[in-house]
Amino acid sequence: MTDFYTLAKSLEPEMIARRRDFHRHPELGFQEVRTAGIVAQELNRLGLEVRTGVGRTGVVGLMEGDQPGPTVLLRFDMDALPITEANTADYISETSGVMHACGHDAHTAVGLAVAKMLMPMRKQMAGTLKFVFQPAEEGLGGAAAMVKDDVMASPAPERSLALHVWNDKPVGWVAAADGPCMAAADKFTVTLFGKGGHGASPYQTQDPLVAAAQIVSALQTIVSRNVDALENAVLSVTSVKGGEAFNVIPDSVTLMGTVRTFKPEVRARVLRRFDEIVQGIAAAMQCRAEAVWQVTTPAVVNDATMSAAVRQSAQSMPGVTHVSADERTMGSEDMAYMMSTVPGCYFFVGSANAEKGLNFPHHHPRFDIDERALVQAAALMAAAAAKYVLK
Repeated sequence: MTDFYTLAKSLEPEMIARRRDFHRHPELGFQEVRTAGIVAQELNRLGLEVRTGVGRTGVVGLMEGDQPGPTVLLRFDMDALPITEANTADYISETSGVMHACGHDAHTAVGLAVAKMLMPMRKQMAGTLKFVFQPAEEGLGGAAAMVKDDVMASPAPERSLALHVWNDKPVGWVAAADGPCMAAADKFTVTLFGKGGHGASPYQTQDPLVAAAQIVSALQTIVSRNVDALENAVLSVTSVKGGEAFNVIPDSVTLMGTVRTFKPEVRARVLRRFDEIVQGIAAAMQCRAEAVWQVTTPAVVNDATMSAAVRQSAQSMPGVTHVSADERTMGSEDMAYMMSTVPGCYFFVGSANAEKGLNFPHHHPRFDIDERALVQAAALMAAAAAKYVLK
């Protein structure tokens, strides 16, 4: 049996150096030109068949074994976030207003290490590994763009794998849930049209602000009163915009927010009640409501057999202290677009270290990871992929 942990450990200095380089030079979604260039150069150097410009700035590398067999897709995201870094490490972002605050720098470094670990094993491989370095995961549709550019074809994968370093948990913790593990995400925008007027004469208006306030309050009853307590749903109103002057009631108000669910039937129930509440209150307040829904991502749903295999690998890996089959998050991930057509496993690798102050949450200006997680992430991904192609 191949000792993937020892192989990954031997690449630890290289992974740390690459991760810190990517961290110093973060790039927003669909702008990952430097990152993609480094990825493509390294994959070419290793001997993979490389395709660039997939989904605009994505990179795909094919590692074909000497024998025929299944194709397994390994996805690693590359993009950063529009956040100003507040850390003091010597590798902080050198790009103003942009930082790797979610760990995608780590994912990219891990992906390159996995390719380097597995490339010498091609003669023992029956099948193909498809390394996918994805742009624009952070809400800009990078996975959908890659799917549009036929990332799921030529060759079509039969299984898929992805991971995320996870600062909610310490290094040594690993999770691979059966079934849904990340929520479907919907974005809503509601515009309420009324009749504006002077703040001193509200009786002459049809006040959309009052309607909006009642709608925001009433929407909170959907999860508490219309969704089974044993199911999961989140509804958050995150923006209210209306009015410019202290003494003028506006003609319109706009609400924005998000709904997160795991199951299609729960989502349908939430959306139905949402529409009933919005339209009902708007009508009662003599206003008109227009609601627009945008599906951001479907739910990420793991194949139970693949998740069990990841957990089995984790349980025998040095440094792993806890393996979970239950971790789920109402966060979303557009890897769902790739996993919607083939079985897959999306797993989490703990990356926090509270003693070192490396436990700030994802998307925080002080987000950073304990880099020991890189070895565990690379070893687990290599082991997970090898189960399907290494003979």
